[in-house]
Amino acid sequence: MSAWSPAFLPTLVRRERASLAAAFLAPVIALGGAIVLNLGLYILMGRDPVAVVYALLFEPFLSWASFSEVLLKTGPLLLIAQGLAIGFRAKVFNIGAEGQFILGAIFASAIPVWFPQATGQWIWPAMLLLGALGGAFWASFTAFWRVRLNANEILVSLMLSLVAVQLLNYLLLGPWKDPNGFNFPQSVMFQYDAMIPTLISGTRLNVSFLITLVLSFAAWIFMQKSFIGYKLQVGGLAPRAAGYAGFREGWAIWLSLLIGGFAAGLAGAAEVAGPLGQLQRSISSGYGYAAIIVAYLGGLHPLGIIVSALVMAVIYIGGDNAMVSANLPIAAVRVFQGSLLLAYLVAIAFVRYRLEWPRTAHRSHS
Repeated sequence: MSAWSPAFLPTLVRRERASLAAAFLAPVIALGGAIVLNLGLYILMGRDPVAVVYALLFEPFLSWASFSEVLLKTGPLLLIAQGLAIGFRAKVFNIGAEGQFILGAIFASAIPVWFPQATGQWIWPAMLLLGALGGAFWASFTAFWRVRLNANEILVSLMLSLVAVQLLNYLLLGPWKDPNGFNFPQSVMFQYDAMIPTLISGTRLNVSFLITLVLSFAAWIFMQKSFIGYKLQVGGLAPRAAGYAGFREGWAIWLSLLIGGFAAGLAGAAEVAGPLGQLQRSISSGYGYAAIIVAYLGGLHPLGIIVSALVMAVIYIGGDNAMVSANLPIAAVRVFQGSLLLAYLVAIAFVRYRLEWPRTAHRSHS
């Protein structure tokens, strides 16, 4: 009887210097790996894998109407992911963007719900601002509990998202329910001046997409060129060294969570003042969770996140197409999103680490 020593197993050893080219290729390899993995799943489900992949990854580009919907989906994913990435790079893990997104939508909807007869071009900008403040307000609870009570921000922010959903349900089934809405859980339709102007005629793409691109550029400036952004990154890479240098951890937590909440709340406001035109329960669409995948798939870099947000938006729209044309269940689309993140984490692990096999092996006999 013999047993192999654990010394025979390879170990992960951190590379002295990660390859920049490999880091850029990691998302591409992850996408390819996720596609191959899910092709096998579609075959096991009895679906035509060619038809599914065609609907999922190619149909969104076949018409301007379809691609404009991709850009519309890109907006909230990009905005939320940019906010989250700032915190992630500072090692502050805000997992509650979904709840902050919902609170942003609620805060923004207060203006047209309470003042349905109001007019003027000030309404939709005020809604965006109020929504952003609402998201930051919701994130402040997580920041407070993390700094003052040392509660885990992952758990707190996630649990607060569940609270946000119940608050949304209460409003739409109670005081904000449209009395003429045939008993559907939704608010009144917003007036014309509460809607964000359309960017391209004949599509639902609106001005908020341009705002998102501007804020993405601002995120790049903030993280790459500003001293505050530098302090956040240093705090994430070397917390002990940052403490010696005078960078306060509590300050970094507050700033990271407020930025993430502000971005998610702004995205929620843009959703109700844009394509929806009213507050609905469907506002809780999973953008806050998908944006986590977007942030990591983009390497937590503002420019990489733009590309990854576009890829995720294609999967969203292509998934809708695949559900119709290839009879693919919605759960399979979510599995594709999750497997994409898993494949990226594996790929980036081999960018930063290498497998080292033992040079000698010892065998024990018994």
